[in-house]
Amino acid sequence: MDISVSLIWFFVGVIFLIAELMLPGFIVIFFAGGSFVASITAWIFDISLTVQTSIFLLSSLILLFSLRKYSLKIFRGKVIDDMDDDYGSSKIGKHAVVTKTITPELPGEIKFMGSFWRATASDTIKDGQAVIIESQISESGLTFKVKAV
Repeated sequence: MDISVSLIWFFVGVIFLIAELMLPGFIVIFFAGGSFVASITAWIFDISLTVQTSIFLLSSLILLFSLRKYSLKIFRGKVIDDMDDDYGSSKIGKHAVVTKTITPELPGEIKFMGSFWRATASDTIKDGQAVIIESQISESGLTFKVKAV
């Protein structure tokens, strides 16, 4: 069974696509595109392997440098910084329950909206006590300052 060179280029492109799914960076997909361009040109024209390789490299680099920046804007989406701040501040003033004792020296844990959050307080608060969320302490939004009800 003879496998054509264009089919080999096609399978190389498929391997690049699979590799893109496993690797971050959004770069390997353009080499998959270069493989597909080389596959099509090898299928249409009877050209040497050196020319096919040159077509692969040239088309991959052209795709990479011309489309990567544009593609990242489309596939990455928009990040709204204020959205996280609004989400964190929406918890302030709400009631929660302490699940691990909170002391001024050691943070504890609260249960709020079905999730567990790290919490600090200026007073000792025992397990099972109700608290009110006063503020968000960490930038990640995972730690809150609470006070007993």
